[in-house]
Amino acid sequence: MTAILWFRQDLRLADNPALTAAVAAGKIVPLYILDDTTPGDNAIGGAQRWWLHHSLTALDASLGGKLVLRRGDSLAVLEAVMAETGAMHIHATRAYEPWWQRTDSELGERLTLHDGNYLAHPDSIRTGGGGRYKIFTPYWRALLDRMPPAKPLPVPERIETVTAESDKLDDWHLLPVEPDWATGFDVWTPGEDGAKAAFRTFLDVVGDYDRARNMPSEAGTSRLSPHLHFGEISPATVWHHVAKKVGAKGEPYLREIGWRDYAANTIDQFPDYGTKSARDDIGRIAWRRSDKDFAAWTKGQTGYPIVDAGMRELWATGWMHNRVRMIAASFLVKHLLIDWRRGERWFWDTLVDADYGSNAVNWQWTAGSGVDSNMFVRIMAPLSQSEKFDAGDYIRKWVPELAKLPDATIHDPHGAGVAPATYAKPLVGHREGRERALEAYRESKA
Repeated sequence: MTAILWFRQDLRLADNPALTAAVAAGKIVPLYILDDTTPGDNAIGGAQRWWLHHSLTALDASLGGKLVLRRGDSLAVLEAVMAETGAMHIHATRAYEPWWQRTDSELGERLTLHDGNYLAHPDSIRTGGGGRYKIFTPYWRALLDRMPPAKPLPVPERIETVTAESDKLDDWHLLPVEPDWATGFDVWTPGEDGAKAAFRTFLDVVGDYDRARNMPSEAGTSRLSPHLHFGEISPATVWHHVAKKVGAKGEPYLREIGWRDYAANTIDQFPDYGTKSARDDIGRIAWRRSDKDFAAWTKGQTGYPIVDAGMRELWATGWMHNRVRMIAASFLVKHLLIDWRRGERWFWDTLVDADYGSNAVNWQWTAGSGVDSNMFVRIMAPLSQSEKFDAGDYIRKWVPELAKLPDATIHDPHGAGVAPATYAKPLVGHREGRERALEAYRESKA
């Protein structure tokens, strides 16, 4: 029997239950659909298109050049390919974005969904009373009770494919040309082999993750987030190797893998989480509509070195250090009093790891608007955060105007009176921005 293997965010052969099941049943049509219609406003952004081009290139090579590419509405394309190839069924990895859940429902019995991109199906993690978790910490404890995940599946020994008409990847024009803003993206190697290499490198330092993850000037994070988002490596693979390598010392990192599961759990319950504040009071805040300040934030011209370094790293590489993401996001929402959704949209277009669940959950956590979030009145102080986490070398790398400043003054060059004339002046003072945010919050609760 011939079946379609519908690749979405599972662009790998190892530990791919959908692939294993489809191959066991017979021949497959390995299909990837570039669908800019079904997701609506959540069609993948520019940075992810760059990644997708290279990841699909790698996947096609691993399939011996047999990957079928089509562009269009997923439901229509699937029905057309079934008619063309005689495929009787579709196998796919389960996704929790609301647009994929709608499409999966429309396919009905023609589709078999498989788990594999998360540690557990979020609906299977239940409270003692049978309800769904909304807060991360109890969710994480319950998830831990289900761990470890099943051992990763090997690549099938034989994959028989059925040919079908395919688009040419270059015709999709996923890569930027005029201008080519992705020249700094060469720090990445998309694809399954790239994911394995990045993971091997991280395993050498994972035991120090709890400390090093907060230090932007150190290589202490895994940088696996885009590989995990595109499914080039499975979370089960990560779990088993980390646990084997460092045992209990791996818990801080595995907790972050659990946070990714929690994000899927959240959007499964609240499909509009990317656009709607979960808390009514935050939803009533009178946000500023300052296009000038927003543009300065996107360009790394806020006058706050740690924020500017992060935003420039994002633009250059499609990624930002996690600690700095929190600082930059908090600055936008609280110091500049700009709606978190504008920041979420910017990250969606510029991050190679942009993920609907993680992006929405992280922004709502920072904004204080989420079902589980930091309190709005807790406002990060970017200058002291920069000094606390020793971000001097990180700033020197991404804000060359400040490269000659010593550690004593680089975190707050304006306050120290040593800021070069070429460096942006602060958009707002820390105290002024803090008080403005608190006043807006008080008014939202009136």
